[in-house]
Amino acid sequence: MQAVGTRNSRVWAGRILFLLPVSLFFIFFFIYPFLFTLATSFTNWRGIGSMKFNGLANYKKLLLDPTFRKALINNIIWALSQGFIQVPLACLIAMILVRKPKGWRFLRTAYYLPNVISTVALAMVWVAIYNVNGPLNAILGVFGMEPKNWLGNPDTALFSVIFQTVIYIGYFMIILLASAMNISRSLYEAAEIDGASTIQQEIHITLPMLRGPLVTTMTLAMAYGMRHFESTFLMTGGGPAYATTTMGIDLYLKMDALRYSEASTAGVFLILMGTVVITVLRKLLGKSDPMSEMAQ
Repeated sequence: MQAVGTRNSRVWAGRILFLLPVSLFFIFFFIYPFLFTLATSFTNWRGIGSMKFNGLANYKKLLLDPTFRKALINNIIWALSQGFIQVPLACLIAMILVRKPKGWRFLRTAYYLPNVISTVALAMVWVAIYNVNGPLNAILGVFGMEPKNWLGNPDTALFSVIFQTVIYIGYFMIILLASAMNISRSLYEAAEIDGASTIQQEIHITLPMLRGPLVTTMTLAMAYGMRHFESTFLMTGGGPAYATTTMGIDLYLKMDALRYSEASTAGVFLILMGTVVITVLRKLLGKSDPMSEMAQ
């Protein structure tokens, strides 16, 4: 019994030793900053000088701020568009490429290419495309449509910045494609013998087998949508009339104005909202993974 106890102690000591470095990094670079942000959200602080406790005043002010409420709605739209538009598009392309049609290697590379290009460069390209005198309006003019100020019109600005992001499906396509390639070919061969069409095979074999990777990619996509900042800030700065502002942009602008305590409050909202969205998504979709079960 003593030998068993000693062996268990050594096992736990080894586990703690391996977990210690990453645990320290997690504490110093997430837990501590989060607790500091949470603490400053209950104060009146401009980034310098002493902090003055003001209770829930920042939270009340933020909830009554129409700009923040608009940013909150936009964040939800971003998360839903990333999770329920971008991921399904990536899944569709992955299911096509896994059957290795002619030129599938080139297409795989082409779809992934935008992911290795700077976000700044892509944003500037789309600013040029959406310009009143840009190629998009030139193409639409051929069909007799009037030119539009896509990024300067509150009715079209949000759709425009979302569209230029959701079409870049390469990152999630690669994850789903790699998972689809691991599905046993025998399943498709058996389905073909039973007379199943290609579409039936995709619906009844591929999609169920990709349930685990789909949940993972949707979680990642919605997390990226919740913290979206770069391309919208570069293309519109959150305008026009705050039509495209997000919680990240609102937080940045508050920090730029030295309203650090209000920025901390917005940061707490963003973290909590992201946690709730991801938790709900995992509860709704996070069932068992057929591929993992087959591997066992």
